[in-house]
Amino acid sequence: MFQNRCQLLEDNMKKLLFIWLLGCGFIVEAQHDVKPTSSFVISGEVKAPLTIGIADLRNFRESVIGDVVITNHAGEKKSVAKGLKGVLLRDILAKVDFVHETPRELSTFYFVCKANDGYTVVYSWNELFNTAVGDGVFVITERDGQPASALDDSVMMLSTADQKTGRRHVKALASIEIRRIR
Repeated sequence: MFQNRCQLLEDNMKKLLFIWLLGCGFIVEAQHDVKPTSSFVISGEVKAPLTIGIADLRNFRESVIGDVVITNHAGEKKSVAKGLKGVLLRDILAKVDFVHETPRELSTFYFVCKANDGYTVVYSWNELFNTAVGDGVFVITERDGQPASALDDSVMMLSTADQKTGRRHVKALASIEIRRIR
């Protein structure tokens, strides 16, 4: 019985490591020619899907982010996103009811954030709700004085806490699927 539990723990750790590596930037394909989105859908392991439109973001607390240097997978500067404002992703996710029986199960959740061109990034529940990384993952509401609705690459999501910021800079966010490791 002890060996079975150890094997199960090892298998779950391998799955978590894979998800973490995926989220840390081992998706190397950059986004090109994205078509703007005006909303995104949160679905998956939730009691009811939720669609968040750009106008809905006004119902959340907006943070002044400032300027963020966007770097590639090698840490080279690609651009600077200036005058950013945004809403914390975890504040948005807090509006959905996760399908779980105990709070302990929350550690098994992860979020697959996908742009309309297929570009995908991943976050874990603990990363967003239990670490400083979650303090810097935003859905952008304004860039350089322009509202999100006027931006060519809206709805945007950005992790300001990442060392290589471009890896999880999602342009034209279309969906967030909430999944679980079982």
